[in-house]
Amino acid sequence: MVPPASSILQHAQQFLSSVLSQRGPASLPYSEDVKWLIRQHLLSLSESYPSLHHKTATFTHNDGRSVNLLQSDGTVPMVFQNVTYNIPVVIWLMETYPRHPPLVFVNPTRDMVIKRQHSFVNPSGLVSIPYLQNWVYPSSNLVDLARNLSNYFGNDPPLYSQRRPNPNPNPSFNTSGSPGPVSSGSIRPAIPPRSYPPSPYVSGGVGGGGGGGGRIPSPSPPQRMGSGSFEDPAEVYKRNAINKLVENVHSDVMQLRKTREAEMEALFSAQAVLRRREEELSKGLREMLDEKEGLEQQLQMVLMNTDVLEGWVSENEGKLGGDSSNFDADDAVVPSDSLSKQMLECIASDLAIEDIVYALDKSVQDGSIPFDLYLKNIRLLSREQFFHRATSGKVRTVQMQAQVTSMASRAPPYGV
Repeated sequence: MVPPASSILQHAQQFLSSVLSQRGPASLPYSEDVKWLIRQHLLSLSESYPSLHHKTATFTHNDGRSVNLLQSDGTVPMVFQNVTYNIPVVIWLMETYPRHPPLVFVNPTRDMVIKRQHSFVNPSGLVSIPYLQNWVYPSSNLVDLARNLSNYFGNDPPLYSQRRPNPNPNPSFNTSGSPGPVSSGSIRPAIPPRSYPPSPYVSGGVGGGGGGGGRIPSPSPPQRMGSGSFEDPAEVYKRNAINKLVENVHSDVMQLRKTREAEMEALFSAQAVLRRREEELSKGLREMLDEKEGLEQQLQMVLMNTDVLEGWVSENEGKLGGDSSNFDADDAVVPSDSLSKQMLECIASDLAIEDIVYALDKSVQDGSIPFDLYLKNIRLLSREQFFHRATSGKVRTVQMQAQVTSMASRAPPYGV
């Protein structure tokens, strides 16, 4: 007895709400933003095809990875030669569903075999139909997939019942009791194909009685039809329109992306220029701060020297007795001894001669004195300057010896 559709739908709702709401290590590997859409797809599939039941199972990838995924396991009805059959299938919802199509396998029982060199089912049972190849997110869904599977299976059934030897010792009769010709001793009559539950959408008496409602077709060659002759033109137009719209949107997005990339490049260039100018301004500011600090130090030094000079002036003005008008500059510096006085006179005479020579150079350049008079005076001044410099050198030598003698006399005796 088939359970009512409402009970199946209610059970599916409870199951999906439970497994899709799990968090942590036990959660299913689907993106959170599409779990609601996955739930809607599976509920719509349960409502349209109650023979497909949802559950979780472990799927092993080709690289050995194992992951817990949702699957729909059951049968999909097909109509072949006006008789409804049920094809067992398994629909796996991969980790990237619904952005990518699911994997569909036919699931033959022990009494079934997959048709060799089938047009869209490989020997391992993997189904590849145009609807899966042209899967478009988010318009593609499981209900349309099951409908396409039903149509393709009806055009070219992928499964057949496996014939077994007949235990009846009389080869001239088949199991139904009617005579049947035997063309070779190696060929035995086939027993009737195994029956399966009929489709819930088509009554058992459609096209040839209730006895054939759930059977897999016998190996009699089916009439093959074109791969796309069953598709509804409206569905094809809708799919093509969606594909065209997706292409247009993709083109617009790429154009917008190029424009934004060009704008970003311009902004990055302007940012680089601004950063370079910022570095130049920062460097100039640091140099100005260093220069300001140096000037402040020099100012402090000048102020200190000014204070020292003002103090010295104040101190020496008191020594003059308040009368600075009759003060002779030559009396400001008094030598401490005769050698210092002689040194002072020699240096003063040397510098005075330097000034006279400079004045004579200017005069001869200006034409104020004749050249022969210039040479005569220069010769006399040079001789006199030589004697003053020689005298100052001898005086300096005597002063140095006197300083050494004085230092030696003040030093303590050796060994004390």
